[in-house]
Amino acid sequence: MASDRSLDPRLVIARRDLASLGREKTIVLAILIQLFVAAFSSFLVVGLTSLYDPGSVESGGIEMAVTGDAQQELFEAVAETDGVQPVAFDTTDDAQQAFNVGRVDAVLTGTYASPDSDGQVIEVTAIAPDSSIRTTLIVVQLREVLKTLERNERFERAESLDAPPLELPPEANASPYFSFTYTVLIPLLLFLPPFISGSVAVDTITEEIERGTLELLRVAPVSLVDVVDGKSLAMIALAPAQAALWIGLLSVNGIAVSNPLALLVFVAATAAIVVVFGVVLGLQLGRRRPAQLLYSVLTLVVFGAAILLPEHPSTTAAKLAVDSPSLVTYGHVAGYVVAAVVLFVVARRYVARVEPESL
Repeated sequence: MASDRSLDPRLVIARRDLASLGREKTIVLAILIQLFVAAFSSFLVVGLTSLYDPGSVESGGIEMAVTGDAQQELFEAVAETDGVQPVAFDTTDDAQQAFNVGRVDAVLTGTYASPDSDGQVIEVTAIAPDSSIRTTLIVVQLREVLKTLERNERFERAESLDAPPLELPPEANASPYFSFTYTVLIPLLLFLPPFISGSVAVDTITEEIERGTLELLRVAPVSLVDVVDGKSLAMIALAPAQAALWIGLLSVNGIAVSNPLALLVFVAATAAIVVVFGVVLGLQLGRRRPAQLLYSVLTLVVFGAAILLPEHPSTTAAKLAVDSPSLVTYGHVAGYVVAAVVLFVVARRYVARVEPESL
């Protein structure tokens, strides 16, 4: 007890709040889920990428019925698409019947637009399952077939044009795992801790108010500003600590994350902004349910509205992680730091004017 009395009261309050997090099952579960994702990211990324980009996974032998006047062109396009097998049918009715009984997964019917078009315009009608586990994958593969058909037709008809067309861009074989890891997985792991910290800040403030423990400030040698500072600092420090652990676990799994220091500063600034917002909201409303609801809604709205900025926060995190930041990226990081400091100072002045008896 003597050591606690010699410490800054804000540090004592921060330590107490961090120790109490172990009793919050929801918060512990959220942290454990993030820990699991970060610790086994190299395994989970394969399955998660299949949801992010179904075309990146082998289709398992999708069979497409091909029929119509432009059957030959469609057949070649289907045959060139990985994971898809073409099945020729003489008539559209036969292809439709095969689709209805499950012999084929989709139907492609190619017809010429008009008799006088001389085969210059091909109309393609595609039929895919209405509701099936494989529907998304089939639709993605249908899109790839149509892109292949368009590419083939552009190449074959280039000689009949009066002027040479623009050269087609080379086909890119970029891995979807890289895109998913740095644009979805890493921003997800970096932004969840600040949002959780803000939610916990709302809970701790409203819990103190609902239990009436803030009334003890009139006889305790700590001010309301000290209490709010201690709670806020604990939650702000928790977010970059989690982010640092996630970055370390990603590195162990072979996922390199560049500029870790800048990312941690970015996470800390974001956490400060969100926590300050949660603290003020908790003091203003004083009740847990409405405060949490309003916090969740407004946080999502503000995060979505960030798309109006020159660079979205998730883009800033991704560019730092892949070591391709621009001046705008660093400017955003600095802007978040400045905003966090300004909001923290403004919030402290607001808290200093709040009387514990009014809560």
